[in-house]
Amino acid sequence: MDAKIGKTFYNRSLERALQILCAFSTERQALTLAQLAEIVKLPKATTLRLCLTLREYEFLRHDQQTKQYSLGLKLFELGGIVFSNFSLRRVASPYLTQMQAKLAKTVFLGIMQDDELVYIDKRDDLRNPIRFASHIGTRRQPYFGMLGQLLMAFLPESEVDGLLKKKPLAGLTKKSITDIEAFKQRLMDIRRNGYFIDEGEAIDGITGISAPVRDYTGKTVGAIGVGFISTSQDEGDRSLIIKEVVATAQNISQELGHIEGNGLPE
Repeated sequence: MDAKIGKTFYNRSLERALQILCAFSTERQALTLAQLAEIVKLPKATTLRLCLTLREYEFLRHDQQTKQYSLGLKLFELGGIVFSNFSLRRVASPYLTQMQAKLAKTVFLGIMQDDELVYIDKRDDLRNPIRFASHIGTRRQPYFGMLGQLLMAFLPESEVDGLLKKKPLAGLTKKSITDIEAFKQRLMDIRRNGYFIDEGEAIDGITGISAPVRDYTGKTVGAIGVGFISTSQDEGDRSLIIKEVVATAQNISQELGHIEGNGLPE
């Protein structure tokens, strides 16, 4: 970083707050205010103000009986997000390869990031001359296709409202849902079914079938899906595809520590 830019944007208060968090370790899991002030070399009054702010945002906990501070659950939550993002693609990779080989369809893995659908892995069906334009790293509207709508289905309603306000529904094809109430009903149906079938709503003539991937907390952290030409499969074939996609998503979820019936409610 340029020294001038670094100095311009340098924030001393943020640095001090981070120093407080970094004062904890495996050997020092609980510290009093006096101990923290001594470690970070700040007046107790300054340390207290910073600790109160960190407590407000759940980065610190305070035990009223022992008068000691310890790291808060917010750090555990954020750490889980980092762990999930790093491990999701690695864990999912062999399952995506197996599913692509079994179904002979193009396979995708996506996550919701910065209010957009992001593709983080893909397996092409090399025997099919048609290639999907979405590649690893491609970003789409949060409601795009089989992955976007499925991921939105497992978000809190307030987050769904925020996404739709920021990026209103747009008709991608003649089959796309653009009515908000109808879209929200769609999300409820997806949650109830546990999978989603996109019948040409993102790309004309293309069907996508997707299912959620959950982590150890029960949170939906990603979605897998397969895409194929709509006229290439009959109803029996689609039933088999649904079973395979759902089963693969469940296997990946188990690798991430998810136990069916446990975790946070969706």
